[in-house]
Amino acid sequence: MPMKPFLSGLSVPLLLMGVVAAAGETGVDTAAARRQFVEQQIAAGEFGSARATASLGADVAEQSELLGQIAHAQIQAGDFDAALGTVRSMPSASSRTQGRVQRAEQQSLSGGTGADFDTLIDLIQRNTSGPWEDIDGVGGPSPTPYETGVRVDPRGLLGHLSQREVTGRLKALGSTARQADLNQDMARPSELRMVSITRLERAVADRLAAGQPVVESMLQLAGLTQIQYVFIYPEQGEIVIAGPAEGWKQTSAGETVGIESEHPTLQLDDLVTVLRTFSPEGMNIFGCSINPRQEGLKDLKQFVEASQAKGALDSRRTAAWAKRLGETLGRQDIEIYGVPAESRAARVIVEADYRMKLIGIGKLEPVANIPDYFELLAQNPAQATGAIDALRWWLTMKYENVLHADDHNAFEIRGSSVLCQSENQFLTEQGERVQTGQSEPTNRLFASNFTQHYNELAAVDPIFADMQNVFDLALVAALIRHERLDERLDWDRGAFATGGAYEPVRYTAPLECESVVNHRVFNGKDVVVQVAGGVQADLLAVVRDESTRQSSPRLAGVAASSRAPELPVGRWWWDAR
Repeated sequence: MPMKPFLSGLSVPLLLMGVVAAAGETGVDTAAARRQFVEQQIAAGEFGSARATASLGADVAEQSELLGQIAHAQIQAGDFDAALGTVRSMPSASSRTQGRVQRAEQQSLSGGTGADFDTLIDLIQRNTSGPWEDIDGVGGPSPTPYETGVRVDPRGLLGHLSQREVTGRLKALGSTARQADLNQDMARPSELRMVSITRLERAVADRLAAGQPVVESMLQLAGLTQIQYVFIYPEQGEIVIAGPAEGWKQTSAGETVGIESEHPTLQLDDLVTVLRTFSPEGMNIFGCSINPRQEGLKDLKQFVEASQAKGALDSRRTAAWAKRLGETLGRQDIEIYGVPAESRAARVIVEADYRMKLIGIGKLEPVANIPDYFELLAQNPAQATGAIDALRWWLTMKYENVLHADDHNAFEIRGSSVLCQSENQFLTEQGERVQTGQSEPTNRLFASNFTQHYNELAAVDPIFADMQNVFDLALVAALIRHERLDERLDWDRGAFATGGAYEPVRYTAPLECESVVNHRVFNGKDVVVQVAGGVQADLLAVVRDESTRQSSPRLAGVAASSRAPELPVGRWWWDAR
């Protein structure tokens, strides 16, 4: 049966790129002329036109150099979001990395990542009734700075969510936490296990100095499966994280999970990695993106339009036609920044990102309550317009708040989860993806379902729980940096510092992945194709959100005027009585 082929969406991580001018339009036929013309456009504030000129460069090196000049000018003008878009359009991976570092450093010096945009978003959401997708689970998508892939920037998030706690409950908890149960059986489940990061660092340093390996209990952070609290003991220079813990086991896939909960345990390697990221020497942001190559997108668009021009597609050729789409798009590049590409943290966020895409296009079905895009579209097939759009999905952290005591010596992390967001974009003739700021209902519904049932998903697919662990550790690392806890306690981070003696395990860095295609036929005639969105976490926003920042009398006295319990030499963990 003849059918009409069209590409309804590409669920790929998207880059914001400028419109490419046709060759010869500007009369810049030499590298010197292009450089001069870009400088003139920058001076006039015509950054979009400058990017179009830069795209005419003779090779990757020239294009990246010109785009670097544009990004530098945007950074100097304080337009960090536009600079990020320019950096991401650089064809040279090394230039993109250098541009990201420069942008992060300058933005940090200016007072934080995305501060102006976050303030604007907060103002809009505070003064309108909504509903907003990321707050109410329904309604329009909230305004966001342009991002893609996995992005972890806890500085703004902390400011966004930190609240004064007022009930006095945490004060009582602090007293309980000081009453140590020196249980020798680490495998015994504990509702509240305390792990001193500072004591652990010293214990690790001692073993390394003696030429001894770091023991498994240290690598597994005493079996912690979640972080609920952070306590500071100024008199003893202690930073303590606390949460539920249990014994652990290895799965057939080689992952370490709790014996009873089967929730992944927190990892020392991840803690050290993010401590180095959120440090004076670190990038103070990290993430990944899986980027389709521009030439592949251009070829894909041309292939689809040529197919549509030929008319109906024979039903016997549908599967082969869809497969050809994936082959035309080709391989996609994996970009990792802010953490070593060989680190475990990088491996986790890349895998979670990729698996989220597979769920979206119906290649994985781990949770019935998260139907894929095709299933949702089948409920309203009229939304399949035939436009060649790019459906953008990405993940970011979702916290209720971070409570703190008046003296900022005790913190509680509440409501840790994950938020999925969405946006539609369209493809230009050159294969560029242009953001629209809009999300059509089916795209938005997938994101809403993914958010609502994320904890169910994490319970059956450990990689999503593992990603949540990485983000929680990053939040703690950002909290230490944001509150200057290491400086307050005169802790130089020792073996855990950048260049310190402890070396996390290195894995093979993921560099490329295959494009994955799926398709469905609607109304007996329309072929809808999806080509495998992204993960983003803006964690520093948590500490800067005044709407969720609370000072807590119940936290006052948790640590400020108290001491950590007396422990045997070398002991770095205990259970609260």
